[in-house]
Amino acid sequence: MERKIYWGIGILSILIFMSSFFTPDKPGDKNDLPWHIEHPAPDTVRIFGLTLGLSTTNEAEQRFKEEAKPSLFKSPAGQLVAEMFFEQVNLAGLKSRIVINIAVPDAELQSMYERGLRMSGTGSGKKITLAPDDVARVRALPISSLTYMPSVRLEEEIIGKRFGQPAQRIREKKSGAIHWLYPQNGLDITLGGDEKPVLQYVSPKDFDKLRQPLLANGEVLG
Repeated sequence: MERKIYWGIGILSILIFMSSFFTPDKPGDKNDLPWHIEHPAPDTVRIFGLTLGLSTTNEAEQRFKEEAKPSLFKSPAGQLVAEMFFEQVNLAGLKSRIVINIAVPDAELQSMYERGLRMSGTGSGKKITLAPDDVARVRALPISSLTYMPSVRLEEEIIGKRFGQPAQRIREKKSGAIHWLYPQNGLDITLGGDEKPVLQYVSPKDFDKLRQPLLANGEVLG
């Protein structure tokens, strides 16, 4: 009986979210919707009530009502990235995961790496546990990008209805995943067949940093 109740709640959440793609937006819900993208100033993006390049992790935690988990990642190429991970965020009635990258100067990133408490291997490099003082520092710095991962799969038709047709589509040669690119909104939507979509938001002025690796390792579809 309990399992049936939980299953019913899960289905209801998905239906509520899916219906929001087809029905007009309610004024009070706009900041919970991934297609409600604002531009407070030229070359800026505001999504989920957070302005990239200005809002901080502390503000994101208040917005999402969840404490973020900090980590420092080192890629096989040696690039360091500071991230804050939200495991379960409820937006528009749907539980999602969100990752925010933090704008940490390169010199600081290296110092944080050297002060790291622990290191573990991941499928894409190394994960470093930050020292407490560095965690506090990261929380106070601006968000540079935001990645939104909803817990449902969406058809291309639905994506096109809400976000419009992309300026460009690129298919990764290795995985076959297709990226729908919206440079004016700093948005890359990754669609991978049966996989759930991944939406990455960056400032429009930084969009080429996101697009160039895709062009180098993919094919343009239109």
